[in-house]
Amino acid sequence: MIKRKHSGSDLTIFSEMSALALKYNAVNLSQGFPDYDIDDRLKKLLCEGTEKNFNQYAPMAGLPILVENLSEFNLKRKISVSKENITVSPGASYAIYTALAAILGPGDEVIVLEPCYDSYVPSIEVNGGIPVYVKLKDNFEVDFDALKQVISLKTKAIIVNSPHNPSGKVWRKEDWDQLANLISNTNIILISDEVYDLLTYDECRFYSAFQHPVLREKCFSIFSFGKMFHITGWKVGYVLASEELSRAYRRVHQYVSFSVNAPAQYAIAKYLEIFDAEENSKFMQQKRDFFIESFKDLPFTFTEKAEAGYFQIMSYGNISEKPEKEFAVWLTEHAKVATIPISAFYHEPSDSGKIRFCFAKREETILKAIEHLKEFL
Repeated sequence: MIKRKHSGSDLTIFSEMSALALKYNAVNLSQGFPDYDIDDRLKKLLCEGTEKNFNQYAPMAGLPILVENLSEFNLKRKISVSKENITVSPGASYAIYTALAAILGPGDEVIVLEPCYDSYVPSIEVNGGIPVYVKLKDNFEVDFDALKQVISLKTKAIIVNSPHNPSGKVWRKEDWDQLANLISNTNIILISDEVYDLLTYDECRFYSAFQHPVLREKCFSIFSFGKMFHITGWKVGYVLASEELSRAYRRVHQYVSFSVNAPAQYAIAKYLEIFDAEENSKFMQQKRDFFIESFKDLPFTFTEKAEAGYFQIMSYGNISEKPEKEFAVWLTEHAKVATIPISAFYHEPSDSGKIRFCFAKREETILKAIEHLKEFL
């Protein structure tokens, strides 16, 4: 029998809960994918890409038109990049894995801030690394004292996620400054998962690790067009890194994927020329606000609104004392609404009585979930 090379489950919690949603005909507010239509202009541009014969291998680092338009797009938001800093990837999870593969040796330690997305630890372990865990505070801010305590000569990298999944918390520049103070005189590499960069709310401003004068030379900043443009099935993202780290990344990338879907790259490049980032953010904030307003008469509670992303964390202490995973399964089976337990984002599940709902859905979907919950609860 072939042994698993990592400590993750054979079936991720997202696949598991989506399968349960299908089994019990439940409204799926678990997995982070939109159920609304994408911009028609993107559809037409994808067709245009094939018609213009972008149907063969793209250059390894990305189509020149996409690299150029990404440089201009990022410059507008005060992130200065050159073509040597940009590598297009087949999705953000791939980019995180490849960045780790580029830098890790056997026994290297990688610090992971929990709760965290479930692909981080398997990606570390498959690449021969050892995860070292630091819990975020109850408000999902970083405990920099605790972080400092686990940094050692074996520390090769730190993975940071801002905007954060599952909480929606956004790092401020002051947070990046504190991190820079901890690692500026070390060889530690920062892997910064920034896939929800364009989905920030209530005038909360996104700040990239690659904007930071110290961290930009020692980080991989990783982005997802799937989240930016609500096209998760296209599986296209990009990585910003220094020239040295970009070369290291591409040494692995060229032998794994080499290039990325060419017509999709063309469509994304042309869409960047007409894309309105501010309207996109407003669009998602309206969905978050609609979700929260719809839940106001239900016995779920929350501490603060998500500052960014697709998700809102809710507490269910007024409903049940069941452990989180058990409650999530119970809710799916009986109330016909699927969610994700927050305990699934920890390597050693501990129950805080919280679950994560995805609000990147049509209003009809949210209202159907509310109807089920009101009928059951």
